[in-house]
Amino acid sequence: MSVMHKVFANLYQDSVSLMQISAQISQLPGIEQASVVMGTATNLSQLRDAGLDNGCQAGPNDLIIAVRGEEAACAAALELAHQRLNSKPAESNNGGIQAPPLVSLEMAAEQQPDINLALISVPGDYAAAEAIKALHLDMNVMLFSDNVSLEQEKQIKLLAQSKNRLVMGPDCGTAIINGLPLGFANVVKPGAIGIVGASGTGVQEVTCRIDQLGAGISQAIGTGGHDLHEEIGGISMLHGLQALAADPATQVIVLISKPPARPVAERILEQAQACGKPVVVNFLGAAPEEVTRPGITAAATLADAAGLAVALANCTPAPATVTTISAEDRQILQNASASLPATRRYIRGVFAGGTFCYEGQLLCQQQGFSAASNTPVKGNSRLADIWRSQGHTLIDMGDDDFTRGRPHPMIDPTLRNQRIVAELNDAETAVVLFDLVLGYGAAAEPATELLALLNQNSSQSRPLLIAHVCGTETDPQQRSRQIAALRQAGVLIAGCNAQAAMWASQIARIQAEKNGEKS
Repeated sequence: MSVMHKVFANLYQDSVSLMQISAQISQLPGIEQASVVMGTATNLSQLRDAGLDNGCQAGPNDLIIAVRGEEAACAAALELAHQRLNSKPAESNNGGIQAPPLVSLEMAAEQQPDINLALISVPGDYAAAEAIKALHLDMNVMLFSDNVSLEQEKQIKLLAQSKNRLVMGPDCGTAIINGLPLGFANVVKPGAIGIVGASGTGVQEVTCRIDQLGAGISQAIGTGGHDLHEEIGGISMLHGLQALAADPATQVIVLISKPPARPVAERILEQAQACGKPVVVNFLGAAPEEVTRPGITAAATLADAAGLAVALANCTPAPATVTTISAEDRQILQNASASLPATRRYIRGVFAGGTFCYEGQLLCQQQGFSAASNTPVKGNSRLADIWRSQGHTLIDMGDDDFTRGRPHPMIDPTLRNQRIVAELNDAETAVVLFDLVLGYGAAAEPATELLALLNQNSSQSRPLLIAHVCGTETDPQQRSRQIAALRQAGVLIAGCNAQAAMWASQIARIQAEKNGEKS
C-alpha cells in the first residue's frame, strides 16, 4: 500500500465541502482511506494518527489531500480531488462578468447591508475570531465549526447577549431559519412549531417526526452541544426561547437537550413557564417530575416530544408514548426471534447520530440492558476497545474516535457499514440496531452500499437487523425509498429511534428467556 499527499498553499474550503470530497475519493477502487483537510495542528496530528501523514508539511491556511491505497489509485484520487477543488462555478446565463468572490464578512456586509446571519465553518482555531467579527457587524451567527473552547464560547455568547444577537453553536450542525435548512437539516413543512435544540440529530428527529405527523416547523434553532453547560448558562437556548415566544408564527415550543446543569435547567424552565406559549421539554434522561410544571410538558423521548407538540398545536389529546410496544409488534418480534439460537444474546447498536446512541442507551438501560459504549450514559461502562464490542454495546460512529481523518458517517457511511457487518458476523449478536440519517449534506443513497454488504451476509443464521430512518419524503434521499430498500433486505424498520431501541430490548429479553435468564 502507498501513502500519498498533496498540499495546496493558501486554499480554504469549508469543512462540509472537504468531507464530501473525502467521501467521494474514499469510494474509488483501490483506496483504503482518504482525507481532505485544512493543515491545522489538530488535523496534522489526526493525519499522523490515521497513518496518512507521510511527512506532510503544511500551515493552517493550506489544504491537504492525503490518501492510502494502491499506488495508481492514490494518484487518481489526488487528481480527482484536485479537479473538484479547482472546479469553477457555472457561467451566468447572460455571459456577464462574475462579481469578485467575497473573501471577508466585511465585504459581504458592505455589498449586502441587509445580511443578518453569518454561517461560519472554518478550523476551530479561527472560528471564535470570525464569530466575533460577525457580531461586531450586527449579524447573528451559526457556528458550524467545532474545537472552540468553553472560554471562547462564553466570550462569544456574552458579546452576542450584549448586542441582542443569536449564536447557534459552536458545533451547531442543524438549523432551519425562516424556512431555510442549514447544515445537516431536512426538508420539512412550514408550520406552527418552533424548536430550540442542543443536539443536531435530536433536532432532525423532532423536525422529521413533526413533518411525518402532518404538522410543520416555524423555526429550528440549534445551540451547540455545550450551551447548557454551567459555565455557558444556556445563553443561546434562552435567547432562542425568547425569540420563539415573540414570534407570531410559533404556537408551540419544543426544547431539546441532554440533561443541563441543574441551575441552568431551572433558569430555562422558569423562562419557558413565563413565555406565554405551551412548551414541550425533552431533557434526555431527566425525570418527568423535574421538568413538568404549568405550561410545560415533559417528553420521555425525542419522538414523544414531536407527538406532544403536534397534539398541542392541533388541540388534540396527547398521544401514547412511542415506547409502548403493541401486541402486533410483540408478535412480529417473537416470530422474527424464533430462529435465533440461544447463543445470540446481545444488542449491538451502530449509530451515525450521537444523540440517537445516547437515547438508545438510556432506553435499553431502562429495560434492564446496560451497554458498553465509547460515549456511555451514566450507569453504562466505557468500552475498553472501541473496535471490539463486549456484551451489549452501543457505538457512536460519529464521535471523534472514529472521524479523525475521515468524513462523518452521515456523509460517508463506509466505516459504519463495516462495523455493522462485523457485528453481523459475531456469533453472540442477537440484533444489530442502526440509524440512517437523511437530509442535506448526508450521503446521496445511504442504503446502497450497506445493502450490497448485507446481500453478501444474508445467511439464515445471521442476527436480526432493526433500523430507524430519520428523514422525510421530500428529502433528497426520499425516506420511503430508503425504507423500501432496507425492508427488501430483511431489515425491520421502526418508526423512530426510541421505538427501535425498545424493539431491540424486546429481542434481547426473548433471547435471555431462552437461556433461562432474567433481563
